[in-house]
Amino acid sequence: MTALEQYYQTEEHQLFRKTLRDFLDSEIMPHIDKWEDAGFVPREIYKKFGDMGFFGISQETEYGGSNLDFWYDVVFIEEVAKCWSGGFSASVSAHPYLALSHMKYEASKSLKDKYLAKAIAGEIVGCLAITEPHAGSDVAGIKTTAMKHGDKYIINGSKCFITNGYLADFMIVACKTGEGASGISMILVEGNEKGVSRNNLNKLGWRASDTAEIAFDNVEVPITNLLGKENKGFYYIMQRFELERLTMSLGAISSSELMMQYTLQYMSERKAFGKSINKFQVLRHKIAQLSAELESVKAYTYLVCQMHSEKKYCVKEASMSKLLATELSDKLAYQCLQMFGGYGYMEEYKAARFFRDSRLGTIGGGTSEIMCEIIAKMVIDDKSYQSTDQNTPQKSITIDELFTTLPDRLKREKAEGVQMNILFEFENDLFYSVIIQDGNLTVQKEKTLNTYDLILNTNTETYIAIETGKQNPQEAFMSGKVKVSDLGKMMQFGSLFKKYS
Repeated sequence: MTALEQYYQTEEHQLFRKTLRDFLDSEIMPHIDKWEDAGFVPREIYKKFGDMGFFGISQETEYGGSNLDFWYDVVFIEEVAKCWSGGFSASVSAHPYLALSHMKYEASKSLKDKYLAKAIAGEIVGCLAITEPHAGSDVAGIKTTAMKHGDKYIINGSKCFITNGYLADFMIVACKTGEGASGISMILVEGNEKGVSRNNLNKLGWRASDTAEIAFDNVEVPITNLLGKENKGFYYIMQRFELERLTMSLGAISSSELMMQYTLQYMSERKAFGKSINKFQVLRHKIAQLSAELESVKAYTYLVCQMHSEKKYCVKEASMSKLLATELSDKLAYQCLQMFGGYGYMEEYKAARFFRDSRLGTIGGGTSEIMCEIIAKMVIDDKSYQSTDQNTPQKSITIDELFTTLPDRLKREKAEGVQMNILFEFENDLFYSVIIQDGNLTVQKEKTLNTYDLILNTNTETYIAIETGKQNPQEAFMSGKVKVSDLGKMMQFGSLFKKYS
């Protein structure tokens, strides 16, 4: 155990690491090359992972999970990344950390009862289908539609670059059920539904993962297959992106560590001009630089993992980690392959596969350019969105006046039976407590309770801009201008009020 691992992980985590490593060495490593050629990981492998409990690390015990802390997930992601196959790592990570993550947090009890236990057991495989041919990082630009028809949704459209999409038994599909980013919903679609067609794509790297393009032609699914609430899918996607980016970061770092070990071994054995090449200063210093950068990015990523484990808002930090880790992995792949000379270009050497696999890190899960844009929006104080109608005079309102409108804007019929205590935290120790009880609402300009169901933190300018339509709420959340303790509670709270005018 390294000093960094000792700082964050216990002996129990390391015992789990050894158990997992032994399993991977015996059940996975002998078959990696075969799966790289085949273009997919066989279905029975998921069952073996399920039998070991690896897909239920942080899932509820009710459905066969272990409900362990996030550092067990960190260990899992790191070790599967050390199998010399980015494709294998992507496949067995996408199932629990993309598909099952949405199932855990958004699926109804009936959906969980039907799918989650089997998925945790590895009996069925899931995928997350968001990306489309003309909408990659631009989630709001997706065109796949889900139209209500009686008690069913009729889905039409297409998805592409979907990990596990070809063999998946079920798909968590992002669909348009309304307008813009606020009109996206997440719907479960079974892989064998009539009207679903799939094709496995031929890729530069990650060759052991099946990566599909999927078409939906009048696919009918029950309305009960909706995850969470209709038109709230954008929020769910943004919330899960944090975990996806950490998964990409950890995988990039761990596989880079493996490549570094492989390179050091080769450099100690390869001789030129009468000495091993690890004695040449120019090469030694390249390794030293890469090692320093790798250790630094790992330390930062572990800090972000701790924040995520403590359920602290870390979209900015996770985006930074993903940017730095995947860009470094790509750089390390280039420079380490150079150490092998001509042999690095040969498929018999693992450097060639790592070189191809690392390239995807700066693209998948949000490109490096998108990560930079997200970070820029968070660290640069950009202006709020203004009304598109420049001829309409903008109404000025204070934060006090805004909160006085809440009782009149409350949809009392929807608030019946609702019990909720909300604390709004603004700059300069300004607080507003909003108490909702059975259709009634009270507002107090102070912190009145010890505990709250929901805590929202922002500044008065941003909150007024959101309420008056000058600031896009999704953008404010995505950029970190608004932080909430419970996104689900925040969406419930927002649904109880008429729009401010």
